[in-house]
Amino acid sequence: MIVIIGSINMDLVVRVPRMPFPGETISGGQFRTIPGGKGANQAVACARLTSEEIKVAMIGCLGDDAFGVQLRAALRADGIDDSHLSTIPEVASGIATILVDDQGQNSIVLASGANAALSPAHIDAAQALIAQASIVVLQLETPLATVSHAIAMAHALGKTVVLNPAPAQSLPAALLAQVDYLIPNEIEAAMLAGIAAADINDAGQLDALIASLRAKGSSNVLITLGEKGVYAALAEMTQHVPAETTTAIDTTAAGDTFIGGFVAALAAGGNQTEAIAYGQRAAAISVARAGAQTSIPYRRELAP
Repeated sequence: MIVIIGSINMDLVVRVPRMPFPGETISGGQFRTIPGGKGANQAVACARLTSEEIKVAMIGCLGDDAFGVQLRAALRADGIDDSHLSTIPEVASGIATILVDDQGQNSIVLASGANAALSPAHIDAAQALIAQASIVVLQLETPLATVSHAIAMAHALGKTVVLNPAPAQSLPAALLAQVDYLIPNEIEAAMLAGIAAADINDAGQLDALIASLRAKGSSNVLITLGEKGVYAALAEMTQHVPAETTTAIDTTAAGDTFIGGFVAALAAGGNQTEAIAYGQRAAAISVARAGAQTSIPYRRELAP
C-alpha cells in the first residue's frame, strides 16, 4: 500500500497569454475548475500509475462545502481509499488560483482552507493505515507540525518516507534525516540549502547543493529541473537524467506526476533508475495536457 498525507484543493484555472505585471489587468481565456492539491495530485498519480494489486490511500482534510464533495468523489473515482479524509465543519475546502500562460508555465496562489486543519491527531487516528503501507508520501501544503509528526511515525514504523518539500521553506535537519527520498525542485532545494536559486546553473553547483542537503541529513535527493530533467543523487549514483522531449502546454502537476510515477514504480519493486525513468515518462505526458489531475496519465498509457 501507498499512503499519501497532504493537501486537497480545487484548482481555479485561467488561461492567459502571459503573466500580468503588478497592478496590471489583462484579459484571460478559458476558465476551469479542476481537482488538485499536491497531496491529492500525488495520490491520483500513484493510483493511476501503479498496478491494481497495490492500494493507495490518502489522509487529509476537506471543507464542508460543494468543493469538498466534488474532491472526495474525484479521489474515489480513482480507487483511492478515502476512509481517513476528514470533513471539517463550517470550513471551506482548499483552493488554488492558477494562471497558465501560452508557454505552459504557471503561477499559483493557495488558500489553505481545510488543509490547515490537518493535525497530529488525524495522523494518530490513521496509525493502523500507515502501518500497512510500504511507502508514505508527504508535502508541505499542510501544517509543518503535522508533517513532522507523520514523518516521525512512518520512520519509526520502518516505512519508506518520500517528502516533496513544497511550497519551499526551511526544514530542520532532524526531520530531513528521517526522509528516505527528498524530491524538491531547484528553488525548493536552494531554499533548504540556504543559497540563492539563481546560483544553480551547472552540474558543479548542483553537486554543491546536493552535498549541502546531504549534510543536513538527506540521503537520497532527486532535484526536478522541469524541461531539463532530474538530477539524482542516490546511494549508488549521482547523475543527470534528461527529460523526455515533448511540447508543453501546461506544467501544472508535472512534478506531482513524476513523484507519483517514481513512487508507483518503487512500490511495484522497480529499482531507483527504473523508477526515475517511469516518473519521467509520466511527467512528459502530463505537460502535454491541461490541468492538474486531468493531465495525469494512466499506467496503460506508459506501456511499451
